Amino acid sequence: MSRVDWTLPDAPLRALDAHFDAHQTRPDLSGLRRGVMELLYFGARQARACLFVVLFFTAVFAVPRAGLFGMPRYDLLLVVALGIQAWMVLAKLESWDELKAVTLFHVIGFGLEVFKTSSGIRSWSYPDFAYTTLFGVPLFSGFMYAAVGSYVIQSWRLMDLRVRHHPPYWMAALLAVLIYANFFTHHYIGDYRWYLAACSLGLYARTTVTFRPLDRDRAMPLLLAFLLIGFFIWLAENVSTFFGIWRYPDQLGAWTTVHVGKWSSWSLLVIMTFTIVANLKHIKARVHVPG
Repeated sequence: MSRVDWTLPDAPLRALDAHFDAHQTRPDLSGLRRGVMELLYFGARQARACLFVVLFFTAVFAVPRAGLFGMPRYDLLLVVALGIQAWMVLAKLESWDELKAVTLFHVIGFGLEVFKTSSGIRSWSYPDFAYTTLFGVPLFSGFMYAAVGSYVIQSWRLMDLRVRHHPPYWMAALLAVLIYANFFTHHYIGDYRWYLAACSLGLYARTTVTFRPLDRDRAMPLLLAFLLIGFFIWLAENVSTFFGIWRYPDQLGAWTTVHVGKWSSWSLLVIMTFTIVANLKHIKARVHVPG
């Protein structure tokens, strides 16, 4: 029996990655032409980093609410998510070390889902039936958080990210733990997200992220990156609730936009995600922590 070649389905992706990794130089570009070309390459790299996000959420929006082939929608989405993740690892688009981090994001996100949908809290709910549930929460839901982690992980390589003036790891880890804890404790002792946001501002004030869209390094404040990613997650959340994947209490009668305050929550969650990714062995070499 011949060995199965898992690389065939991802041949175009490998060709695209090889093109990105070629570190081509374009001295002929200047002015507006350079700006447009770098913007195009930046968009292409970002789209490639969103591989899991695009495939998973395409399934989320494409699968009918009634499900397919007698399988409920949430169960089918779990099968799709597991299939995408397995393919990415077998095709070597994601390493086992990175898979461990993505799994951790899934566990962290699922724990938050269990709490937020519990009878005493009911911050949101999943309206449809599923066989694959645990504590009343469909198992596919953790992959929505894993998608954020997958995007951050893929971006490190595809954008050739390097971080300057990262805070000491123990400080970043403590802030990440407090951010996660606040998602639970604000139901009982008050919401301290703005205090945590102020701490984040102080901790990452000098931190910059350097990336290479084409052939030259560009830099931006890391805090701005956190805000931008949080904003696009907030947009995706609006689309998801519009399609009824889950619902907030004020959306049960008729759909309305997700409160803009959720943007801040997602941005803080991105900080927590970034902190986990920054501790991966092969990524630590690209993070500069001042002595």
